[in-house]
Amino acid sequence: MADERLDLLQGTLDLMVLQTLSTMGSLHGYGIARRIEQVSGNLLILNQGTIYASLVRLQQNGWIDAEWGASENNRKAKFYSLTRNGRKQLATQAENWDRMAMVMNRLFGIAAKGADT
Repeated sequence: MADERLDLLQGTLDLMVLQTLSTMGSLHGYGIARRIEQVSGNLLILNQGTIYASLVRLQQNGWIDAEWGASENNRKAKFYSLTRNGRKQLATQAENWDRMAMVMNRLFGIAAKGADT
């Protein structure tokens, strides 16, 4: 299974975090990481340093806010939520991702057809 895990493309983690917060609402960093892993079918495994670097970057850009609260096990945790600017950024990044995926699908479609001839 370890050989099947995926490496993240640069910039995709931020998009995944924004989408997770948009879908799930306010979450702490550990919860965000576990949700991304769950949705990926455990093909992505995120360490704390990776997720927190993304959260700091997104907060510095004004795309997420943070607020202290209590986690499910009553521990102090920072909960992150999407800002209005974060919603706009998510829409922009999702549109860019869709366009890039379309290009990649076309390229792989052409490559597959070219291999048949």
